[in-house]
Amino acid sequence: MDGVAQISEFGKILIFLIVGTLAIGGLFFANRFLSPRNPNPEKLSTYECGEEPTGNAWLPFNSRFYVIALVFLLFDVEMVFVFPWATVFGDKQLIAADSRWGWISLAEMFIFLGILILGLAYVWVKGDLNWIKPKLNIPRTNARIPQNLYEQVNILQGQFAVRDFNAELTPATATASNPAPAPAAEAKRPMFKPTFKKPANDA
Repeated sequence: MDGVAQISEFGKILIFLIVGTLAIGGLFFANRFLSPRNPNPEKLSTYECGEEPTGNAWLPFNSRFYVIALVFLLFDVEMVFVFPWATVFGDKQLIAADSRWGWISLAEMFIFLGILILGLAYVWVKGDLNWIKPKLNIPRTNARIPQNLYEQVNILQGQFAVRDFNAELTPATATASNPAPAPAAEAKRPMFKPTFKKPANDA
């Protein structure tokens, strides 16, 4: 029985997962039953680096972040594969067992990196890495107006000087803002004079 492990490597990983799950669950339950509950609008709001959040949470998100995130994810996964490859590539026992092992591993890694570099070059050439794409949108119309007329209009508009802002009212403006009171209209007299006749029996 000496030298024989009672627990396999997978058993150790299983014990590690069970202990980690129980520890995290215990901390959650302890926080649930021991922590005070005094909710208020400030505590229930989203914590944003100490700043008071303003506006709606549903904001438009630029789709170019998606492309950049995919490129980052590809190269991040590449680094995950490079580290174990470097460990196996430097194993002297494997190289001593087969002299072609080192060259085969090196060729495989060059092929893997080459595919990633080609993908990066393709994304770069398409301009997906440019945040603002240099695409000029020149409007086209069918109007038969010569270009020199537009230039003359621009020259004429450039001759106008912008006056400084002045809060004081000019006399003309003051007169217009305070008009003189209109004379009162004369009362109109009726166009007829009413007459009242006495009844015949009262005469």
